[in-house]
Amino acid sequence: MRTRWVVAAIGAFGLALATLVVPTPWTSRGAKVAGSVCPANAKTANLDFNMKDVTGKDVKLSDYKGKVILLDFWATWCGPCKFEIPGFVALQEKYGSRGLQVIGVSVDDTIEKLQPYVRDYKMNYPVLQGIGHEDVQEAYGPIFGIPVNVVISREGKICVKHTGLPSIESGGDSIEHAVRDAFEAEIRSLL
Repeated sequence: MRTRWVVAAIGAFGLALATLVVPTPWTSRGAKVAGSVCPANAKTANLDFNMKDVTGKDVKLSDYKGKVILLDFWATWCGPCKFEIPGFVALQEKYGSRGLQVIGVSVDDTIEKLQPYVRDYKMNYPVLQGIGHEDVQEAYGPIFGIPVNVVISREGKICVKHTGLPSIESGGDSIEHAVRDAFEAEIRSLL
């Protein structure tokens, strides 16, 4: 019996190690264009989706074509997602006038749940209701968990996809700074 537990533990450790070391098929790879975070062979983003924002208004993702888009897949119940929001608010405030558009897509919250959340977190960017829009997740997937963030160039190319939170070591002394710093260089290179 003890041998099975040792084998299972070694297998779990190996799987964990593989997920940290082995690049995933949805992360950016390929030749980078000089001075840009976007690979030369980047996939075109599908922006042909209509969703409702927290006021119930229809929003077309295609209306944001020509801007650098930071598309955030999240939910109100997701702890790591909550840590990202202040960083995204800061980025939208800093770079919105230069062409950045952060867009939040709540994967499974109702408008009634989203409205107070958006107000309390002072979210200064569109927050869209993703319930019933699994096709949006499929277009930017695979999405196995959240948060997932997709950076899209002005030309409509998917340049980078991030899954999970950046580490605090990657920027500053807080998750907010880590989030901001993890995305800021990518965003600046595309503006």
